[in-house]
Amino acid sequence: MTMRRRTFLQTASAGLAFAGVGVAPSFLRAAAAQPGAKRKVFVLVIQRGACDAFSVLPPVGESRYFDMRPTIAIPASEALRLDGFFGLHPSLAALKPFFDQKVLAPVMGAGSPDPTRSHFDAQDFLESGTPGVKRTEDGCLDRAMASMGGPHGPFDAVALQPTLPRILQGAVPALALGSLDDFRLPQGSASGGFESMYATALDRTMRGVGDEAFQAMKDLDSKDPRAIKPANGAAYPNSALGKRMQQIAQLIKADLGLRIAVTDCGGWDTHVAQGSSKGQLANRLQDFGDSLAAFLTDFSDRMDDICLVTLTEFGRTARENGNRGTDHGHGSAAFIAGGGVKGGRVLNAWKGLRDEDLNDARDLKLAFDTRAILGEALTKHLGLRDLGPVFPGYANDPRSWTGALRA
Repeated sequence: MTMRRRTFLQTASAGLAFAGVGVAPSFLRAAAAQPGAKRKVFVLVIQRGACDAFSVLPPVGESRYFDMRPTIAIPASEALRLDGFFGLHPSLAALKPFFDQKVLAPVMGAGSPDPTRSHFDAQDFLESGTPGVKRTEDGCLDRAMASMGGPHGPFDAVALQPTLPRILQGAVPALALGSLDDFRLPQGSASGGFESMYATALDRTMRGVGDEAFQAMKDLDSKDPRAIKPANGAAYPNSALGKRMQQIAQLIKADLGLRIAVTDCGGWDTHVAQGSSKGQLANRLQDFGDSLAAFLTDFSDRMDDICLVTLTEFGRTARENGNRGTDHGHGSAAFIAGGGVKGGRVLNAWKGLRDEDLNDARDLKLAFDTRAILGEALTKHLGLRDLGPVFPGYANDPRSWTGALRA
């Protein structure tokens, strides 16, 4: 997206960045001043680096799996039983109770129809929602916000990460926060300096934006989402992802009008020494699973309000490589969780691990387009009626959806 298409208001001392096009500054204070009501919230976690589906959901009922991965396959005795064929990596044990409660549905074979094995291109296609098209300027979730109609407040769409991800860039304002500590207002003379910086602006619009932004931040600071404690015994890991998931939960509970929350986590590009039930991937999955489980526990008394989806740009090869790792593949694993989920089953279109069953005789074939996964969540959870503008050129036929969510 070119800079001329977007306007930024950034307050370096407060660490807040609002992005949008043609947005009247009054939206800031109006949204912050109105007491929020409980809303349904869609939460997306992007695993950057291409997570290995064959380790997340090991097909332990397939003998070829162990032949193709002599050192990194998850032993059948250690995989957590899901359905007698697919297991769950033992490091994801914290998620198993939600599968058993039927509020979590693993997906085997999620991805993009585009054949690229470039991280950059695949992530761009995932976030733009237009696989194979590199000229799309805005993100699919920003277009979803536009399709929901306005007026839009500053906390309708939030990314819990330092920079605004591609998926939320576009005409509708979105907010990127590295941390909820960024809510803090400058104190004392710094606060006065912040106000005077805008008060002395020659441009009337800039003065208005500064006044409204400062008042909005004061209104938001009075709510102090950071003071909201986890519920139901939830224990978030003291990790980057754990902190982000906790802060998303705090924003939801503060009733600031949040509709869509996005965050990401990296470290999934395991070309070398990937490991099996132990090792670098297992360590990454431990934090991932524990962070998601804490979030779901936190909302176990209002699970119907949330829909949590995890996606990665593509999967990894079915066979391990010469470095006891895996290379860039095609289909991967995803998770869909929430009160509206018909869970307790692995959603898949499994054919086998013979060369003819695989994509290019090496990768997991697609069972579900990521646009179908997102489209189903946006429709059934957030009530979006028209997916055409969100995923241009894609029919998003309900018959292509996972069926994981209740209507």
